Amino acid sequence: MKLNNSKSSEVITQTSLQFDTDLAQLDQVLSWFELFNHSFIPRKDWLHCQLALAEGFTNAVRHAHKDPNTDFKIEIKITLFSDRLEIKIWDYGVPFDLKKQIQKLVKMQDNHSEGKRGLLILEQITDHLDYTRTDHNRNCLLMVKEYDKISS
Repeated sequence: MKLNNSKSSEVITQTSLQFDTDLAQLDQVLSWFELFNHSFIPRKDWLHCQLALAEGFTNAVRHAHKDPNTDFKIEIKITLFSDRLEIKIWDYGVPFDLKKQIQKLVKMQDNHSEGKRGLLILEQITDHLDYTRTDHNRNCLLMVKEYDKISS
């Protein structure tokens, strides 16, 4: 996975918002995300970013915050650059090794299995995917999508 670290990349906008740990919040998450849809972002890349956000949020709700007795919020930060879009999703779940989990899923991949495809989808549609534990006992899923210069 390549990641353009060009110094010429201009930040267009950056903001974050917290959401309740509830799958019913997904519509609100996606509505908020729509505010970042600009004409310079190729349609295919925008759709990949929407899917990545939906998968990342859903995974945080279903896996990181699966205990219904917790009142943790999921924080999402969007940074829109002139050449890419970065999505960060923070949760308070038990951390895991993203690379090992993806390798495990690739080995187990079965066309008839339901679920467990979210991480594989994220791996395929993003240009950079990372998951780290922060100093404040939160996990951060970083998803970066570089804009395709050819698609529209």
